Amino acid sequence: MKKQITLTVNGVKRELFVASNELLLNVLRDHLELTGAKYGCGIGECGSCTVLLDGEPILACLTLAMAVDGSDVVTIEGISGSDGRLHPVQESFLNHGAVQCGFCTPGLILTGKALLDENPQPTEGEIREYIRGNLCRCTGYTQIVKAIKDSSVKGKA
Repeated sequence: MKKQITLTVNGVKRELFVASNELLLNVLRDHLELTGAKYGCGIGECGSCTVLLDGEPILACLTLAMAVDGSDVVTIEGISGSDGRLHPVQESFLNHGAVQCGFCTPGLILTGKALLDENPQPTEGEIREYIRGNLCRCTGYTQIVKAIKDSSVKGKA
C-alpha cells in the first residue's frame, strides 16, 4: 500500500505516493526523473547518492522516502541559478579539473556546498574530513579539495 508524502524538491512542492519501503533515491530518480544522485554501492559507503535534506548532506540510498515527509530536498539539479548559471562550487570543480568520469561528482559537489554553508573558510584538513564519505576512483581528491578550497577562498559558496 502506498502513502502520500509531500516533499519540496529543488524549490518545488511535490506530492507523491510511495511504498513504505521505497528509498528516497528511487523516488528522486524514478518518480521525479532527477538522475544526478547515483546508485553506487547501496550500503552507504560511496556517497554517490548524496543529496541535501534540510541543508544537510544525506545518503539517499539509505533513506526511506516516508521518513522525510515534509522535508526540503536539494539535488545537484537544483543548485544552479534560476538563470542557468552553475553554482560556484560546480564552476570551481570545472575550473580545477576536479571531474573525471563524473559518477561521484554530484555527491561531492553537494557535500562541498554543505560544508561551505556550514563553514565558509574551511582548512584543507577540514575539507578532507568532511568529504571522507564520498569515494572517487578517478581523481585522487587533490583537485576536488582544491576546488572546494577555491570556492571558500573566493567566498563563492
